[in-house]
Amino acid sequence: MTKTLKRPEVLSPAGTLEKLKVAVQYGADAVFIGGQAYGLRSRAGNFTFEQMEEGVQFAAKYGAKVYVAANMVMHEGNEAGAGEWFRKLRDIGIAAVIVSDPALIMIAATEAPGLEIHLSTQASATNYETLEFWKELGLTRVVLAREVSMEELAEIRKRTDVEIEAFVHGAMCISYSGRCTLSNHMSMRDANRGGCSQSCRWKYDLYDMPFGQERKSLKGEIPEEFSMSAVDMSMIDHIPDMIENGVDSLKIEGRMKSIHYVSTVTNCYKAAVDAYLESPEKFEAIKQDLVDEMWKVAQRELATGFYYNTPTENEQLFGARRKIPEYKFVAEVVSYDDATQTATIRQRNVINEGDQVEFYGPGFRHFETYIENLHDSKGNKIDRAPNPMELLTIKVPQPVQAGDMVRALKEGLINLYKEDGTSVTVRA
Repeated sequence: MTKTLKRPEVLSPAGTLEKLKVAVQYGADAVFIGGQAYGLRSRAGNFTFEQMEEGVQFAAKYGAKVYVAANMVMHEGNEAGAGEWFRKLRDIGIAAVIVSDPALIMIAATEAPGLEIHLSTQASATNYETLEFWKELGLTRVVLAREVSMEELAEIRKRTDVEIEAFVHGAMCISYSGRCTLSNHMSMRDANRGGCSQSCRWKYDLYDMPFGQERKSLKGEIPEEFSMSAVDMSMIDHIPDMIENGVDSLKIEGRMKSIHYVSTVTNCYKAAVDAYLESPEKFEAIKQDLVDEMWKVAQRELATGFYYNTPTENEQLFGARRKIPEYKFVAEVVSYDDATQTATIRQRNVINEGDQVEFYGPGFRHFETYIENLHDSKGNKIDRAPNPMELLTIKVPQPVQAGDMVRALKEGLINLYKEDGTSVTVRA
């Protein structure tokens, strides 16, 4: 008897209303956002109630859902107004809230009946008994800890019918499921209350301290300053394992990432799911293309996290450098005129006449060409467009659609983190 495979939800990050719309257009079955309270991304452009309502209505046109992350650790007094806040989310049409603190879970369950509650990965669920415990309290889904192996995931699936959400892509915290106090110590910003300053990715001096001897600086003996952060996760070429083991939702990290990242990664995971459910052969035929596509937006090296083995030093970044993709996001398509083969694009980064670019869109459509016949919004022929958000026109040999993205081939760039958690791009 042939096994019937369940289609997993592709769950994408949306730090802003624009990113929400892009994620849905590029195939997300659901998106997760942050409100202006109770979340862990204080700098992610969190949604007002009005923006949430617009986002819910937009997603509904595509049959997609919107979840709100409310996964902060509560302190005394934080609970004030939480019941009203959850009721407002329910009435707006938010499909579920993602929560880790038992106090917020209790408030949401009692004060906003009808609003689904999903357990956040911050709660570190690593076994089926934990899932059953939360099921008894009314939760419908659990986001597994990133530290769960594929073998453990399969066993959990066999032992419980609680919906399983599992991370498949994005940044990995160097601490256990985000339970970090390094940011508190280094910058007085609480990572568990929305203020992570990414202290693990700063540059540090490294010292050798043999027992009974004076410490010795290793500066100059290692190629660059020391950091202690993890590489990023990517499970794009292991989607068959996620589907075969009954994962209900494939979660992509990155609410603070760009629309270039959101569109590319969502597009790839949607294509991977569609291909494997059509046939394993179809997935194998496009697998390398999917992997190659991911590297176009990868900002660090990629690995599979804890799924297949305990990470070693090979899954840790010991230097402050991180990989910068060869492709740089430069524009999005606003419209296309078939008669003249002219595309109107909204510029995001510098564009030059003759640049080698790639157009890509929903459904894993993409092709390469060159910037030709570049004109500004007034119709003037130009060789270079340096101003972001300007409307430009270019000649494009193939039809493109509004919402398609344009990226240019750029080489020789790296990113360095600074002590305030921001980064600067420099030439290698």
